[in-house]
Amino acid sequence: MQEVNLLKFVTDNGLLVAVAAASGAMLIWPYLRRGATVSTQEATLMMNRQDALVLDVREPAEFGGGHVLGSRNLPLAQIEARAGDLEKHKAKPVIIVCQSGNRAVGVVGRLRKLGFQQVFVLAGGVAAWQQAGLPLEK
Repeated sequence: MQEVNLLKFVTDNGLLVAVAAASGAMLIWPYLRRGATVSTQEATLMMNRQDALVLDVREPAEFGGGHVLGSRNLPLAQIEARAGDLEKHKAKPVIIVCQSGNRAVGVVGRLRKLGFQQVFVLAGGVAAWQQAGLPLEK
């Protein structure tokens, strides 16, 4: 009996159901797209305990202005072309860093397609790193 009422409600209110479904999907999408993020504290622990690779995807000029200690610079536009340089790090956690965390989000999916299992974004990027009082090297 309830199945009939639910079916009747859906057919009678199709537009309302579609709007509700779309709204729910829009709320969930940013979380699915973002991937795993780590705080500055979590990143520091991963670097110290798991020998995580910190991959800075900013342009060389930005990287030269100051970057997370021990990070490697691999500009966003060169990810696929230089993926071979990262092969030996596939088993390690990889922390993607940019200035604010926005550019890094798109790299997660690209690296996962290349076979990297543990890819994380530093939440807030280098700006959050500095705000936490952590050192940068130039």
